[in-house]
Amino acid sequence: MAFDVSCFFWVVLFSAGCKVITSLDQMCIERACSASAFCSDCVSNPPQKPSRYQHRASCRACRTKEANKTYNCENLGLSEIPDTLPNTTEFLEFSFNFLPTIHNGTFSRLMNLTFLDLTRCQINWIHEDTFQSHHQLNTLVLTGNPLIFMAETSLNGPKSLKHLFLIQTGISNLEFIPVHNLENLESLYLGSNHISSIKFPKDFPARNLKVLDFQNNAIHYLSREDMRSLEQATNLSLNFNGNDVKGIELGAFGSIVFQSLNFGGTLNLSVIFNGLQNSTTQSLWLGTFEDIDDEDISSAMLKGLCEMSVESLNLQKHHFSDFSSTTFQCFTQIQELDLTATHLAGLPSGIKGLNLLKKLVLSVNHFDQLCQISAANFPSLTHLYVRGNVKKLHLGVGCLEKLGNLQTLDLSHNDIEASDCCNLQLRNLSHLQTLNLSHNELLGLQSQAFKECPRLELLDLAFTRLHINAPQSPFQNLHFLQVLNLTYCFLDTSNQHLLAGLPDLRHLNLKGNHFQDGTIMKTNLLQTVGSLEILILSSCGLLSIDQQAFHGLGKMSHVDLSHNSLTCDSIASVSHFKGIYLNLAANSINIIPPHLLPILSQQSTINFSHNPLDCTCSNIHFLTWYKENLHKLEGSEETTCANPPSLRGVKLSDVKLSCGITAIGVFFLTVFLLLFTILLFFAVKNLLRCKYRHI
Repeated sequence: MAFDVSCFFWVVLFSAGCKVITSLDQMCIERACSASAFCSDCVSNPPQKPSRYQHRASCRACRTKEANKTYNCENLGLSEIPDTLPNTTEFLEFSFNFLPTIHNGTFSRLMNLTFLDLTRCQINWIHEDTFQSHHQLNTLVLTGNPLIFMAETSLNGPKSLKHLFLIQTGISNLEFIPVHNLENLESLYLGSNHISSIKFPKDFPARNLKVLDFQNNAIHYLSREDMRSLEQATNLSLNFNGNDVKGIELGAFGSIVFQSLNFGGTLNLSVIFNGLQNSTTQSLWLGTFEDIDDEDISSAMLKGLCEMSVESLNLQKHHFSDFSSTTFQCFTQIQELDLTATHLAGLPSGIKGLNLLKKLVLSVNHFDQLCQISAANFPSLTHLYVRGNVKKLHLGVGCLEKLGNLQTLDLSHNDIEASDCCNLQLRNLSHLQTLNLSHNELLGLQSQAFKECPRLELLDLAFTRLHINAPQSPFQNLHFLQVLNLTYCFLDTSNQHLLAGLPDLRHLNLKGNHFQDGTIMKTNLLQTVGSLEILILSSCGLLSIDQQAFHGLGKMSHVDLSHNSLTCDSIASVSHFKGIYLNLAANSINIIPPHLLPILSQQSTINFSHNPLDCTCSNIHFLTWYKENLHKLEGSEETTCANPPSLRGVKLSDVKLSCGITAIGVFFLTVFLLLFTILLFFAVKNLLRCKYRHI
């Protein structure tokens, strides 16, 4: 009973007061990232050509954003600029709010704005001098607003307005657009409106225009007079995608040199080829869409290419009515050709005149074997893409051996299976630098499996099951390899020689490959790749990492250990790293003892999100460190408490603990000491009485 009472006293004495700190009522979210943070979306998924139905105003580019300058106020039901938004704001996303009318007082306080997104704010009226005080405004997004009126001087003020988005604004006539102060305009997006003529006002400044987007309008005829207002522009990218142009006046495009022309979705391509005679463009996009019943392409139709100058041609998703070697007789100047999803089962041999072709895309077709592309037709080819083939693709033997200049080869998503890969299949590709064999079936790799490609710099085998048939490394002759992606390859990670012979390897992705007993031992396969800078070990089923496991890796800048079952003990394995990006998200970390905090302090960026973190006084040192180092932390919105139950789901940055002696504790301590003193007094008194009684 005495034990229980003492426990009770100590519990009360050191009981912790927990509460959530409520932040200031700032409805808008400040967006900021550290300079060392990795922009993975942009790096891993670079923007592709916009789809037919894409109306989003901007691609979120990777950038470093300074504090108090970038804010997101999207979809908050706001009808005015909140007072909490600082005057220093430069980058403001204010879409999906309610601003039926905007005038010169709406944003007057935010004089430093460079980017303003007002997508779908139900704007009807834009009054005079609305942006008069915004001299630095560079990009204005008005997408999805039912505009009724824009004053002639509504865009006055910005000295360098370069990008204007008027997508889905109900515009039917280009006279609606105020031309004042648009001298520096570089891109104008007018997609998904009701425009039938591209005739601009006479004084429209097109000299600096680089992008003009009319996709998904009602433009069916293009005249020389329409195009005259654009004659000042050079290297213009002009987009008529989804308009189904039915007529082009001869010579309309003859006086302008274009960067790109897009007539995607046109039902009859003869109209385009006839209308573009004597025109010059670097890129011509003539692809179609699955829901369009267009006319098949004939060899006679393609003769129109002989009357124009084109370097890059896209014909994706079309059908050919008569596909033969004569189909390509006017392709002699083409350097890039995209025949994605053109229902091809093979290319004819004996095609002449394609000596300038550098890039060929044959993805999503119906080849049975790689030899059916007749590679000998393209002796100068440097980039070849045959990905996502409809049928199981067989590599054959030496099908590409005539492509001695090939530098990039993408054979991903083809269900390729080969028991002995890849020297016979890749014969004579000695200049190959990039090879993508990801998302295929089982590949058997012998020692020096890529001997025919000694100059490889990037090798992607992700999601392809690999069977290593030799004790030595299949990669050992790749002395120039810098990037190796082995995601979910079901590797035998106990083979310590697996990565031998890669002296220049900098980026290694082992995601989804499991280690024996869930542990990376002191001696492991990573010790042979000392040049590594980026290491990804996410979803590897890891339970622990030896403290010496990474000691041979002295150049590391990025370590991803997310989605494992690691505890705080494994943090010691990165103790010798400094200034790295460390991802520990979605592990089993709950309490981080004080002796590990110096290791964390010496890193640049750390992610602890989705861990069962303890928010009691047992973890007070880490919680204190966390708040002091918020500038180093990524994923703070998802970094929440798991314990105690009263704080479950609360962000760590919002938790405040009182881990000292409380008022109640002081009272009980006083009572305890008083009782202890009295008991001690009587104990000593009784002891002395007994002692002198026997004298």
